Amino acid sequence: MIASLIRFSLIQRLMILLLAAALIVGGVWAFRTLPIDAFPDIASPQVLVIVKAPGLSPTEVESRITFPIEREMQGLPRQTVLRSTTKYALSSITIDFEDGTDIYWARQQVAERLNQVWGELPAGVEGG
Repeated sequence: MIASLIRFSLIQRLMILLLAAALIVGGVWAFRTLPIDAFPDIASPQVLVIVKAPGLSPTEVESRITFPIEREMQGLPRQTVLRSTTKYALSSITIDFEDGTDIYWARQQVAERLNQVWGELPAGVEGG
């Protein structure tokens, strides 16, 4: 098998040289068009919901704001992680989506769900 391949290569020198030249040209072209980032973005798409509730304690913020929003955000399509942090007068909810998810689509999904629960939140809350 190898002997016949060597014999063919020696007989068809011009074709082998043209094939080698085509491979070299294709390799150079692929190298020049390869997109390379110095710092590639490896983070998954993420939407952050921040709600300010002036005057409420962390316990009240968690029970009256964070839990209802988390409940509404459960089951979003392509969602991987839902986590939240509650502090004095502040609720921060982070929703991670699968890699490759369009961030504008993800934001739209979160905004639609947030609009459904916004009327149930206490008066005076501010979203961001």
